[in-house]
Amino acid sequence: MRMRRASIIDIAMDVPPFRLSGQVYGVLLNHRGALAALGAAVSQPPYLAPPRAPVLYIKPRNTLNGPGGNVVVPADAPELEIGATLGAVIGRTACRVAAETALDHVAGYTIVGDVSVPHASFFRPAVRQQARDGFCCIGPRVVARTQLADPQAIELRVFVDGRPAQVGNLRDLVRPVATLIADVTEFMTLQAGDLLLLGVPPGAPRVRAGQAVAIEAGGIGRLESRFVAATAAASGDAP
Repeated sequence: MRMRRASIIDIAMDVPPFRLSGQVYGVLLNHRGALAALGAAVSQPPYLAPPRAPVLYIKPRNTLNGPGGNVVVPADAPELEIGATLGAVIGRTACRVAAETALDHVAGYTIVGDVSVPHASFFRPAVRQQARDGFCCIGPRVVARTQLADPQAIELRVFVDGRPAQVGNLRDLVRPVATLIADVTEFMTLQAGDLLLLGVPPGAPRVRAGQAVAIEAGGIGRLESRFVAATAAASGDAP
């Protein structure tokens, strides 16, 4: 029996574009703490220097997972990393926008649990580690930009099996939201319905099959996910 995942198509908002419908883009090393965690390695091969432009990766359609969804822990990866962050929902086409007007292109924000197989190198986006089925948990709702004065001031709290596992925030982004959008749209167009992840704080918790994860963000809500073994998902025993 094939396990069904919750669909993010069910996540609606009160402002255009009304639903998440486009691509999901993540950005590596956009948090100063995550960059600092590389230490001296950031100046050594293969990096040679800190990134001068946003380092993007894609969470394709197969990764999308809604609130309350199950995340399958692959047999070849006994534990997964859960990166808590916010995603900016693009409300209208953004192409070569200035930082001063970039936020005018944002419809709202939502919570994202960016799941990956733990890996040490960030030199190139690790598709095999980041793009497994169900590895992008989104929800539980989109809050309009006008209702969220400063998304970077929001505290992100991660709970594993009900116990606190991480407290983080986005105050130390290398590129704040407006700058990130301006820099990304300098070389590519963002469309209405796209979701741009803002960056993951360092110290992302690791979880195993059988555990439950919740990410709380003040003003947005609580995103819950359950991690299940691949064998349970294949047999249809996953809740």
